[in-house]
Amino acid sequence: MMTTGDAVSAEEARRTGLVDEIIAADLVSGAVEFAKALIARGGGVRRVREMTVRSDGDVLRLLDETRSKLARTMRGQPAPLAIVDCCEAAVTRPFDEARAFERESFLRLLQTTESKALRHAFFAERQAAKIPDVPPETPTRAIDQVAVVGAGLMGCGIAMSLANAGLSVALIDTHTDALDRGLSSIRANYAAAVAKGRLTQDEMDRRIGHIQPSATLDAASDADVIIEAVFERMDVKQQIFRALDTIAKRGAILATNTSTLDIEAIADATTRPHDVVGMHFFSPANVMRLLEVVRCSKTADDVLATAMQLGKRLGKVAVVSGVCDGFIGNRMLQKYAQQSLFLLDEGCTPQQVDRAMTDWGMAMGPFAVGDLAGLDIGWAIRKRRRSEGSSMVYSAVADRICEAGRLGQKTGKGWYRYEAGSRTPIADPETDRIIDAYRKEIGIAPRAITSEEIVERMVYALVNEGAAILDEGIALRASDIDIVYLTGYGFPAHRGGPMFHADSVGPDTVTAAIERCSKGYHGDQWTLSPLLARLAATGRKFNN
Repeated sequence: MMTTGDAVSAEEARRTGLVDEIIAADLVSGAVEFAKALIARGGGVRRVREMTVRSDGDVLRLLDETRSKLARTMRGQPAPLAIVDCCEAAVTRPFDEARAFERESFLRLLQTTESKALRHAFFAERQAAKIPDVPPETPTRAIDQVAVVGAGLMGCGIAMSLANAGLSVALIDTHTDALDRGLSSIRANYAAAVAKGRLTQDEMDRRIGHIQPSATLDAASDADVIIEAVFERMDVKQQIFRALDTIAKRGAILATNTSTLDIEAIADATTRPHDVVGMHFFSPANVMRLLEVVRCSKTADDVLATAMQLGKRLGKVAVVSGVCDGFIGNRMLQKYAQQSLFLLDEGCTPQQVDRAMTDWGMAMGPFAVGDLAGLDIGWAIRKRRRSEGSSMVYSAVADRICEAGRLGQKTGKGWYRYEAGSRTPIADPETDRIIDAYRKEIGIAPRAITSEEIVERMVYALVNEGAAILDEGIALRASDIDIVYLTGYGFPAHRGGPMFHADSVGPDTVTAAIERCSKGYHGDQWTLSPLLARLAATGRKFNN
């Protein structure tokens, strides 16, 4: 419980001696009866200092095994290991000595960067709900009926999130086979939760009952909010919004789940751009906590406030973003991904990059994440950006992987290969051959690259782009960027987010590293953020 923060049931707590009694009926009368029973037995208050505890070899071996497990699963986090040390002191030292050891450990940990990072994350999450130019008393629109357009993976996840919150949902897809697959997926997801004891059958039935399938957009006519979640093509989204403009009732909020496209252009396809907002969920939408609420130039204040409130109602952490390609999270991610591909060009393997990032604390490495999400998504984004004349350069090695039919877990092979029914990545010599062939194609001789260089380039790519986003006003505050990465991208909580991490090492350190990178491979892709340069020159930080 102490190392994970996970709760246990009241019955489990009683079984292990954490609590003495569970009062199922009236608390006061139950407590009085318990006290009378203690008196009758001649007992009294149980003082912890007077309890005995085992300190034999089995207990000490258990503590050592726990240390070894935590060293693997909670890398870079000093507190969990300190907890084990305190437990060992509790069973091997006199009470007062062990208590003094625990106090000293607490005071020492309180001053660590990890402690400061976790406290920063706690307050940053609460700060994200505040929008400076939208007063807290801004009236919000009533939300009872919601429609989701698109029954793919994302649309179904959004529908489940809404149903879980007790909202009535019309799940719409004009392709009946896709609608049937989506409903089957929803049932399978809920059934898996029931099988694991996380949900009762009655609750599953209740939630599924909130979702009404439809093969026509007319089912959205009574919805208070309509969330579009079809695939990433501007022409398709604009067509849907034009149709919704004629179907949706007045005052309905029209939201798009696009992850990169220009929502201003989507809003302009309607006669009511003030009712349009971005609601960018993260996959799987019924699990991931982050919700980017994207504010367009004409989005009404009450629409923005309602979208933020709906996010809270769904149990999400809602963060406001302005409109740009990729918003906050995915715009930064493109720079992160860009460096990961350049590292392959220069000599790394996918597993080396992934290992360096997970050892540093990321939940997953970039190549394992790509396989999980599907490599065709990034491939489509790269092709779109090239057609638009984007100045961002990507290594074409990722295209070579996709051209070979390796699209990730869904095809059984991507950067890694996967056994049937397994999500465990396995290094694949075929991937190495594709990378080697591409290096020869571009005339690059591979070099040895350290884990330190990998982490520096990947993390500082995030920081530099985050600084540009903040400087442009896309993000309201640096801590919002941290929350996006902590809740949506697997950034280690004990590092506080990319901008907090930059503050921890110092903006001058980040700036010096970026200047070094700008002299290396594809150095022209490193343009130092003016804000980062200003902070480094003045000794200030992002989170003041």
